Amino acid sequence: MPETTLKTPEIARLDFETDLGAGARARIGLLVLESDQTMEWEMRQMADLPGVALYHVRLANEVEVTPDTLVQMELEVPKAAALLPSYLGLKAIGYGCTSGSTIIGEQRVSELIQSHHPTVLTSNPLTAAKAALKALGITRLGLVTPYRPDVTELMQARFEETGIVIKSVGSFYQQDDRVVGRITPNAILEAALAVGRNDLVDGIFISCTSLRAAGIVGQAEAALGKPVTASNHALAWHLLRLAGIRDEIGGFGRLFRTQLSDQEI
Repeated sequence: MPETTLKTPEIARLDFETDLGAGARARIGLLVLESDQTMEWEMRQMADLPGVALYHVRLANEVEVTPDTLVQMELEVPKAAALLPSYLGLKAIGYGCTSGSTIIGEQRVSELIQSHHPTVLTSNPLTAAKAALKALGITRLGLVTPYRPDVTELMQARFEETGIVIKSVGSFYQQDDRVVGRITPNAILEAALAVGRNDLVDGIFISCTSLRAAGIVGQAEAALGKPVTASNHALAWHLLRLAGIRDEIGGFGRLFRTQLSDQEI
């Protein structure tokens, strides 16, 4: 039988049109730690808004959280920032490490990001937390961390430098980020309640982007009658507000019904 030759169809040229693409209202960049198990998942939930898009880059880090390993990330931040292309037109970029921001310094983190994105607004969980505490009127803070004592103490000092007094503090005494990402939301809730029941405390901050804390904020606030925020929680809110998104979002407590003053942008 003779072989049949199949004729390849001519490729038709198709018409198309373009729009502003994903994130037409706001595109936000995130620098996420290599070891982080939680940040991207929580941030997607809190920024699930029409016209808002998140763009993630992972940066190298050690899983052991110590002052020495945290300061090493100063070299990695600009490398990661460079991988976010300028043509995205990002409105804000966040660095996702509370303890790293504490050790490297908030201003230095911003400078490192802006070395590649000079006109883009930046944040990190420590800066975002301070903005959130101010917006919520919290001055006597209950602090929950997963860190070993020396890292927790350095973080306390950074808050107190801005006039926020730490009245109650508790830690899981854990420096392995692989373990921190698996601490249960219920354990985090119980920790927030234990620290927040102190009568001298008028609000709670739960530190660390690896902790699954955003989902328990509403429960903690209902139980304590006090405002509560956390690293990813504060950072998502701050980045959205910096990017011009003023939507009030249900399900994440008082902060997401709160605006950032124009003077803070």
